[in-house]
Amino acid sequence: MKLSVIVSAIEEFAPPAYQEQYDNTGLVSGNPDDEIRSAILTLDITDEVLHEAIAEKADLIISHHPLIFTPLKSITGKTNAEMVLIKAIRHNIALYCAHTNLDNVYAGVNRKLAEKLGILNPHILAPVSGELRKLVTFVPLDHADRVRTALFNAGAGHIGNYDQCSYNLEGMGSFRGSEETTPFVGETGNLHFEKEVRIETIFPKAIQSSVIASLLASHPYEEAAYDIYRLENEFPMLGAGMIGDLDSPMKIPDFLGHIKKNLACSVIRYSGIAAGNVKTIACCGGSGSFLIPKAIAAGADAFITGDIKYHQFLDSASRILLIDAGHFETEQYTKEIFYELLIKKFPTFAIRFSKTITNPIKYF
Repeated sequence: MKLSVIVSAIEEFAPPAYQEQYDNTGLVSGNPDDEIRSAILTLDITDEVLHEAIAEKADLIISHHPLIFTPLKSITGKTNAEMVLIKAIRHNIALYCAHTNLDNVYAGVNRKLAEKLGILNPHILAPVSGELRKLVTFVPLDHADRVRTALFNAGAGHIGNYDQCSYNLEGMGSFRGSEETTPFVGETGNLHFEKEVRIETIFPKAIQSSVIASLLASHPYEEAAYDIYRLENEFPMLGAGMIGDLDSPMKIPDFLGHIKKNLACSVIRYSGIAAGNVKTIACCGGSGSFLIPKAIAAGADAFITGDIKYHQFLDSASRILLIDAGHFETEQYTKEIFYELLIKKFPTFAIRFSKTITNPIKYF
């Protein structure tokens, strides 16, 4: 299939608009019109992973971490990223990365980490605000069902675990078409009143273009009237980290062993309460120490992430059990997200996990 089809499937799941400002998610190299026969999934794109792709005759490498974070002023092979990019282009292997956009969506990296840790009923620890929009439109009575269905099919109408949510109010609309119009109802040049339904529904701004396109395609009027409002509500399906509960409280030493086993950690660092039980658990894959205050405020007994600094351990030791399980270790199962997404959409597409362990940190 075409590379663009694969990219579209990933970006429908994790829209690039949800990446952080510093990030560089998306297609790094490759022609979107190229035919892709097989892909390799990895956490990082390294020289070893690239050689694996060459040996396996893969056309595409999909990774979580971007190969390039900052703009390249030259491509001479002087850095690892430049060297890998040159080889990938030379062997016609496309490179694609989904990073913080995959971190921030509900079913992304942190949900997968919560699943591995046995955290039940997880919800986003730090949901974002200002990402939701409300659409208001006015539709003739007999066409309201068609328009609503089109909006829902485009992704509008989700509130938490509910979908197809809308508010509907019947009223009377009026309009008069000029000589250049061909009105759906009424006559040119005459004031017309029509029984209409005011339909209100919400959607995340990342899908606004498709929602509006669906509205216009399904609406019978030549000029469909609609309003879009920015909402300041929190968006519970987008944000950083996860929090939920264990099935039953665990003693801290048992919980630490549980983490080491489930995340295949060689070692973990921790600080905080040395005795007692934990039940409410917060987590964030990768570098999530910025969420420590959020985890404390949310009443978490423990917070698991990577890259925690010394003074962060020191400052929070009396308030929460902090656990640094490693950047790689808390994100290593991201490959499973890509696999589950793509194999569901494209059951016959050849996808495999990279056998290369890309963790740059070794323990002695």
